[in-house]
Amino acid sequence: MLMQDIHTSALDSAATARDTLAAGASHGGGHGGAFDFNELLHHMNDGRELELPGAHIELPELPTIQVGDLSIDLSITKHVVFLLFAAILVLGIGVSAARSAKKGLAPRGLRNLLEVIIVFVRDEIAVSNMGVAGLQYLPYLLSTFFLILFMNLFGLIPYGATSTSNISVTAALAVIAFIMIQLAAIKAQGLGHYLAHLTGGTPWWLWPIMIPIEIIGLFTKPFALCMRLFANMTGGHIVILALLGFIFLAKSLVIAPVSVLFVLGIYFLELLVAFIQAYIFTMLTALFMGLGMMSGEHAEEGH
Repeated sequence: MLMQDIHTSALDSAATARDTLAAGASHGGGHGGAFDFNELLHHMNDGRELELPGAHIELPELPTIQVGDLSIDLSITKHVVFLLFAAILVLGIGVSAARSAKKGLAPRGLRNLLEVIIVFVRDEIAVSNMGVAGLQYLPYLLSTFFLILFMNLFGLIPYGATSTSNISVTAALAVIAFIMIQLAAIKAQGLGHYLAHLTGGTPWWLWPIMIPIEIIGLFTKPFALCMRLFANMTGGHIVILALLGFIFLAKSLVIAPVSVLFVLGIYFLELLVAFIQAYIFTMLTALFMGLGMMSGEHAEEGH
């Protein structure tokens, strides 16, 4: 419920900006009427309708699952569709590249680009943050990087949607990251030492204070991952909406070339942000995993 409230609040803020700009446009008069700002928010808004050129596809609605007072809606939405597209694309490209590598073919074309990215993630993210032991987690890191990257890029194409602008999606990615961080730490430290580190090495009489603080610290890391990705992917579309809205607030087409020029600049910046956010999420996940693994190495040295 908290994640849904945050996502709703972000969309409400964008809707408020949209309504303000639309109000200014409606008073412009003589310029063909108000522009439908909902068209600018379709990359962010979720729904049960998939927009295609000249067609709208109604997505299936599944029965709601009731667990006590909690209602769980598993219906397929637009963000879920593009999330599945991204997952299928990652799987297809990965399988294709693996088969080519197994045949011993020289890298070329798309596989050559993939090899560059894979080597970068291996050397600059996995090994640099977790050491050689981090290579065992390379499949997870690569899957996370490419999945987030494709979801980010889908929001930059016509009729696409940015699944990572939905906080439920980023929260799910953060939950998976949280599980992997704890598993890596437990595997490196052992369950006993992992539980012991929650005391912070303090005397027993400080444990009632330290243990809750350490537990909260475990959850703040994935929460930061969730909010950072969600905010960055949502903010870019809101900026584009605001820049285009200047045309209607000014009530003149004279400012249109300037606004459109800035929008193009933000669009190309968003293209860069799509790669940067995939890198940051993957890098920070590897860093948090590495911190837990290094604690295990220090524990072994202490013995």
